[in-house]
Amino acid sequence: SFKEILVAGRKAGWGLLLIVIILGGIYSGMFTPTEAAAVAAVYAAFVAIFVYKDMTIRECPKVIIEAGKLSVVLMFIIANAMLFAHVLTTEQIPQSITAWVVEQGFSPIEFLIVVNIVLLIAGTFMEPSAIILILAPILFPIAMQLGIDPIHLGIIMVVNMEIGLITPPTGLNLFVTSAVTGMPLTRVVRAVSPWLLVMLGFLLLVTYVPFISLGLPNLLGM
Repeated sequence: SFKEILVAGRKAGWGLLLIVIILGGIYSGMFTPTEAAAVAAVYAAFVAIFVYKDMTIRECPKVIIEAGKLSVVLMFIIANAMLFAHVLTTEQIPQSITAWVVEQGFSPIEFLIVVNIVLLIAGTFMEPSAIILILAPILFPIAMQLGIDPIHLGIIMVVNMEIGLITPPTGLNLFVTSAVTGMPLTRVVRAVSPWLLVMLGFLLLVTYVPFISLGLPNLLGM
């Protein structure tokens, strides 16, 4: 009922405030995204212990140890992804791909197809920050030559990397979900597959309907 919705919303208020703190703090310049993670952790601990009382102070050491184990798993994956990115950079593979794209004389539509394919493949093996550092400086000049809006290109890259985070074999969010829920990785991959298809459909929309990415910026005169 509507009353139940209001009650549930009131109970969820403390949790929903976390979103306001993170985004508000970042966009107001109070702290960086990395600092926002620390602030969020402290706030979440306060709410869990003193407001919702889902955990006690005595349980904190156990929670910290579990968080440490999860962090080790994630950092190991990220370290290997960065190492792979270093190998790609050393071997000049991204530069070779760019040179090939330029030689082919692709139209904007064809170029965006190639961009999606390259980013989807890269996302299965590399960590998002490594993809940005390696491929963004390469793709940006080509996109400018073809008249592709940089905001549009940026959003396409972000959606591709979001898909990469749930794509095996090194999709970071797959390992996070597996570690948090205790589910085998193969089961997580099967569960995520239908949503992966939805995200691929959304990627096509974002790529070939620029208004989705540029409507609001154009309205604001950006």
